[in-house]
Amino acid sequence: MCWPPLAQFAIGRRTGLSAVGAYKSYNKNWTFAGIIGVLSGFLIMGFYPVVGGWALAYVFKSFTGLLANAETIGDAFGGFISNPVQPLIWMAIYMVVSIVIVAKGISSGIEKAGKSLMPALFIMLILLAIRSITLPNAGAGLSFLFKPDFSVVTGATFLAALGQAFFSLSLGMGCMITYGSYLKKDQKLPNNALIVTALDTGVALLAGIAIFPALFAFGMEPAAGPGLVFVVVPSVFAQMGAFGILLSIIFFVSLTVAALTSSVSLLEVVVAYLIDQKKMVRRNAVFMSSGIMVVMCVLASLSQGVMSGMPIPILGVGAFDLFDILTGKIFLAVGSLLLAVFIGWFVKKEDLRAELSNEGILAFNAFDIWYFFIKFVVPVAIAFVAVAGIISMADKLALMLLGLAIIVITAIFSRKL
Repeated sequence: MCWPPLAQFAIGRRTGLSAVGAYKSYNKNWTFAGIIGVLSGFLIMGFYPVVGGWALAYVFKSFTGLLANAETIGDAFGGFISNPVQPLIWMAIYMVVSIVIVAKGISSGIEKAGKSLMPALFIMLILLAIRSITLPNAGAGLSFLFKPDFSVVTGATFLAALGQAFFSLSLGMGCMITYGSYLKKDQKLPNNALIVTALDTGVALLAGIAIFPALFAFGMEPAAGPGLVFVVVPSVFAQMGAFGILLSIIFFVSLTVAALTSSVSLLEVVVAYLIDQKKMVRRNAVFMSSGIMVVMCVLASLSQGVMSGMPIPILGVGAFDLFDILTGKIFLAVGSLLLAVFIGWFVKKEDLRAELSNEGILAFNAFDIWYFFIKFVVPVAIAFVAVAGIISMADKLALMLLGLAIIVITAIFSRKL
């Protein structure tokens, strides 16, 4: 999976532009692919800060009696997210932090935050993982985590895995292209792509090791989605006494930090587009884009509570699920497929070779293999998995058609940009 980030780094640094500008500079007809990437990041920021706000809230709730009774934690979470005010307050605090970091710019904002937040995240996850694997019956949790059960694997499973990989590595949403445009010419792109992929995988494995052995040690059933993070995991900590409170605080601080780094990247994609293509100054771009995102987050948050009984007509889901499904199931898969096709078939091979070797200064012996996979293997693999997964969404036909319609409309109107 380090090959797709490398492709994005290459065209980002080659053009010195963010997602839309990078595509447009090579072929104006491909402008829509960059717009889809920006739109993906924009829609994700319509619900992701809501979850980030939940994580931030649970840092403080760990201090104030959340773990006093394990049996009430599930009801406490349901009551919290359905409250029309509390989640919005925490979401607003979370967004303010994201806005401040991005508004400060690259070196004094995003880069400085990354240098402090990412090491802190690793340290906290390592502490949690060590404690988790030293619990009785932790081996059952490790077996659950690492031993595959192919009998339950379907097309939807692959699509979910693909969507998670795309989201985690910021593929198909313009993040890596945008960050690539900020890289200096003496940076070794293959090394950077390998580091990004390795660190991403490392964090994911550490998170799994920190959670699942503890679940099995206390006889808890593994769950999916928010139920695992905000109900099952706190219930485990509640059974550890005073030490569990400390671990809960560390866990939710880690979760908040991880979410914050993603939010900063997603917000930067939209901001960079406004700066490059609309010639806006950074602060104005940050405030305008984040202002719209906050409105979307309000709708997404309320759809978990007071508006949960009022789904969007025809689509049958609330704002939170709408943004999640459109991006995770459709836009990221399509965006990544377009990226692979664009890199393999529309960007000059010699341009890529020059960029990845720093104009011939560095040796990149795997270039021909990398190029073969990007041009032939990756597009076919993504297309196959995406089609299989989308077919499995037959019960969400209206959402699928909406997503595809948005992509087609974007392709048509992008010609005017």
